[in-house]
Amino acid sequence: MNSPLTVIDMHTGGEPLRIITGGYPALSEGTILEKRAYVRDHLDHLRKILMFEPRGHADMYGALLVEPDLPGADLAVLFMHNEGYSTMCGHAIIALGRYAVDQGLVLAGMDVTHVNIECPCGMVRAEVTMRDGKAADVSFESVPSFLFAREKVLTLEPWGDISFDIAYGGAFYALADASQFGLEFSRDPVADFVEAADQLTRAAQAAIQLGHPDADDLAFLYGTILTDGKDAYSDQPTRNVCVFAERQVDRSPTGSGVTARLAAMHARGQILPGQLRDFESIVGSRFSGAVASETTCGPHKAITARVSGRAFYSGKAEFMVEDDDPLARGFLVR
Repeated sequence: MNSPLTVIDMHTGGEPLRIITGGYPALSEGTILEKRAYVRDHLDHLRKILMFEPRGHADMYGALLVEPDLPGADLAVLFMHNEGYSTMCGHAIIALGRYAVDQGLVLAGMDVTHVNIECPCGMVRAEVTMRDGKAADVSFESVPSFLFAREKVLTLEPWGDISFDIAYGGAFYALADASQFGLEFSRDPVADFVEAADQLTRAAQAAIQLGHPDADDLAFLYGTILTDGKDAYSDQPTRNVCVFAERQVDRSPTGSGVTARLAAMHARGQILPGQLRDFESIVGSRFSGAVASETTCGPHKAITARVSGRAFYSGKAEFMVEDDDPLARGFLVR
């Protein structure tokens, strides 16, 4: 590696985001999905260097800013994690909204600054609330999102029959009530949630063929979200935990996951457009979410969701690789 890798670290609701600021080679022109494929096929060693130990950890998350392709985009981003490259990430959008203002990537407004972020799933429009001239809360309106499969049932050992939905919120998730696994938030260890969610993800991936009207590259099950079952609208928060990629645990409520849950709730008649709901994560952090509009996505009745949260800086670093270091390219310990 000829030059060091430089990063700025942030977190949104406790979920890390490592924004790569230097050290990657320039990418050729093309669509965002073509850039994603190129980075996956030719530069994946850099993902492992930054996401894995000794510089990262099994639950690290990253963002690589690339040249936008869509007209009107202020920036474009590729998301990365312990397994590969996702198509959408709400907590990253919230962090990048603030980052874009702070770094002067967009012209700051008086009360609100708009940031158009091109993601592999499409354009996501973020709104950054300005307080005393500084970026504060960030909200975004999602891509069209929809309930793909309702009340599917699979038999999982040792739990028996598990009922779940599959919904798209920029990525596809299985959604299931954690009580079916005998799990309760604030009582049971996170490891038990991870095991249950991972088993459901793997079984659903094998049993259910996904499809997305925009691109085949979007049609994969990203993970499972286990909930407290409180889907019907209430002024009380509902809790969930998202386990995605290779058993990675989201510390935040998961922006794209909140979007997927809102799409499923709306399809079931459990929430109306404009009703604001709080979603709480495994560590107690919260995002607020609402159905922003009703729309379609190919053959699917769909919504767009508005999700809001807050991001904070946690550090910056310069990483290097020594040629004779046998562990330099990264490893994971669980």
